[in-house]
Amino acid sequence: MHAVIVWWDLSRSGQTIESLRGFLRDEAVDRFSRIPGLRLKFWISDEATDRWGAVLLWESREAATAPLPNLAAKLIGYPPTERHAFDVEATVEGDFALAALSGRGLALAPATG
Repeated sequence: MHAVIVWWDLSRSGQTIESLRGFLRDEAVDRFSRIPGLRLKFWISDEATDRWGAVLLWESREAATAPLPNLAAKLIGYPPTERHAFDVEATVEGDFALAALSGRGLALAPATG
């Protein structure tokens, strides 16, 4: 298994965390659900530092090197500010109440108002 973490500092971009949440809802989540070899991807944000990113867990290093649809970089206007890749030493799933991870997170939560 192989893990990749990418971060963007959005301070130079016209995009915001909120606008990128719309991008997740409208297209990115669905597109990444069909990527061969991708076990898990979760998008992360830090409003205090205006950062946006993702953590990807791959079945193999080879799968992690396959070209990806990278519309986020196109929308943001530049490649990730930071990118780190790691070998995974071990995995575990804890004792959890939620049956599935798909469809969860701030970008996919029902609107309140």
